[in-house]
Amino acid sequence: MEVNVKAEEIITSGPDVEFDPGTASDRAFRDSAMLVPGGDDAAVRSVDRAAALLVSLGDADGAASVTDLSHALDLHKSTVSRLLSTLERRGLVEQDRETGHFRLGVGIIRLAQSAERTLDLRTIAQSELEQLAKRSHETVSLEVFDGVGASVAICQIDGPNLTPMPDITGRPVAMHAIAAGKVLLASLPERTVLAIARRGLVQYTSRTITDPRALLEELALVRRRGYAVAIGEWDERLSAAAVPVCDARGSVIATVVVWGASARVNATQLPDLITAARDAARGISHKLGWSGAAQRRTGIVPVLKDEDEDEQEHEVSDDEFVS
Repeated sequence: MEVNVKAEEIITSGPDVEFDPGTASDRAFRDSAMLVPGGDDAAVRSVDRAAALLVSLGDADGAASVTDLSHALDLHKSTVSRLLSTLERRGLVEQDRETGHFRLGVGIIRLAQSAERTLDLRTIAQSELEQLAKRSHETVSLEVFDGVGASVAICQIDGPNLTPMPDITGRPVAMHAIAAGKVLLASLPERTVLAIARRGLVQYTSRTITDPRALLEELALVRRRGYAVAIGEWDERLSAAAVPVCDARGSVIATVVVWGASARVNATQLPDLITAARDAARGISHKLGWSGAAQRRTGIVPVLKDEDEDEQEHEVSDDEFVS
């Protein structure tokens, strides 16, 4: 599966020189650069500074001034200006002519498009999911929206529990009845959610949400919490917790799910399972270029704040397990 991420490719400051590294003259050009005392170290330092500058701009809300970047990177303003000038010539940053502030340029988009074609979400998430399965001792899965109206697991790993779980990889499941689906629905526009709901909210158990208004209320709760739970809503024997995975733009592209027998995934265990899933989702999101800053622009967050953990435990025990 391909996902959208930001590419943080940079170029050092200096004159524009085009060359083919395969020719003898250009090999000499490259070798001669290495003969300059300290030249290689200086070039690496310039690359590092330019990379840090791009990352800082990516974390900024909208745009940033030379002074802001100078303070953020602890660099002299003249150094920041020179780097920005070179990056602007390459299309990696652009300047607002009215405010003088800088933002990432369209060149970054081209690099991102090249990078995303080489990324596979399942491969990127594999190690985090394996660690989560070991940590939780439950089955874990990575699930995505199929673009129509269902959640689909693209990876499933069983933990060292005593009861084997059914393999749901590749199987479309109605989103309103499972924790993964609630997270994915919570990231979609309301009109899309209502369009899916109008097709019918099938009742699988006595706990399944079948009223569109109740579903919207549940999704609002998911956005506030930053996670979703489903207690016997698709299968009375199964319960689950899910948290979102985000790409570099802060968009929810998948969800990490911990699920198992309701006897084990219960009010006592759910808070710890949610925390473990949150940590895994955060690790995957960071690998995709998510920094946290962009998350302020989305309606759902993949990382719960530490101070919310008491509230999280209260909500799980009081709201989800009332018979």
